Order: sequence, then structure tokens, then C-alpha cells
Amino acid sequence: MTTTREFWDAQAPTFDDEPDHGLRDPAVRRAWADLLLPRLPESASVADLGCGTGTLAVLLGEAGHRVCGVDLAARMVAAAREKAAAAGVPAEFVVSDAATPLWAPGTFDVVLSRHVLWAMQDPEEALRRWLELLRPGGVLLLVEGRWRTGAGLSSADVIELLCRHRSEATVEQLDDPILWGRAIDDERYLLTSRR
Repeated sequence: MTTTREFWDAQAPTFDDEPDHGLRDPAVRRAWADLLLPRLPESASVADLGCGTGTLAVLLGEAGHRVCGVDLAARMVAAAREKAAAAGVPAEFVVSDAATPLWAPGTFDVVLSRHVLWAMQDPEEALRRWLELLRPGGVLLLVEGRWRTGAGLSSADVIELLCRHRSEATVEQLDDPILWGRAIDDERYLLTSRR
């Protein structure tokens, strides 16, 4: 049986082929920059949990933020390191489980995760740990979805989990095809919560 780590290691060579993973199309890349960058404080320290090949980490690093990424798959982390080096971005990437990041509480201004919470064995516990990483005034940014396959978490599901730990959250539906490089027919959203 293939482990989660083995599965994502095997995905690493082609992961960036998806328009929203590799952000190779300038219009898709600009759409993600326009979505995320206005929500970050100036010169923020950012934890990118489940960073994959580091595309968002590099995007944020190029905008002047200090980014630390974590991913379970060593081949994803290797790709992220190569991508950051090629872009001249001094991001840090470590191989570790995004559910239990190794950083101390209160380390980051921003915790970012894209399409990761739904895959956690215990999403509420992962979310609790992620919130602990934030400094006072910190921002949680979750890009999640409930896909037509039935996998994922609806925005209502994530708000319910979050409200057990925080009182404030906003949800923006991400249905613009430019973000994904194609039209979508499932629920994809950005949840923002400030501490």
C-alpha cells in the first residue's frame, strides 16, 4: 500500500503541470498574487503548510515576505528549494508533517495553506496547531474546497471547525477561472481569519 508520503513524492515531477500549482501562465500567477498579497502585512513572516513545490512560497518571497515551507514529501521540498534558488528567493523548506509543524507557537505573522486541511487525519487538531503558530494580530489564510469527487471540506465545514478556536472569519468564493487556468464546477474558497 502506498503511503501518503510516497504518493506525493510520486506527484512531484508533474505537480506543476496544473495551472494553479505551477503558476506558469502569467495571468494565473498574477491572479494568485492579486488574491493573496493584499491580505498579508508588510514584510510578513509566513508559514506555508503543505507547500508542495513551493510555488506560493516563491510568489510571496518575491514580494518581500520571509517564507518557511513544510511538506511531507521530500521530492516536493527538493523541487521547492530548486524553485526558490532559481528565483533568488531566500525561503526555507523542511520535510515534515504539515499537521504538526515543528515551529514554536507565535512564530509567524501569516499561516498559509492551500488544499491541505481537507487531507489531514484530524483537521480540527491540525487547525488548532496552525493557529498557535500565529503571533498576535496574525492572519490565517486557507485555500480549500469541496470537489465534485466528494473529497474536500466545504466552507461551512471549515468555519465550524475554526469557530471552535476563533470568533472571526471571512470566506471568499474562488470561482474565477483565471485562478485555476480553466472553468470549475465545484466549491473553492479562501478563508481569512485574523487573530
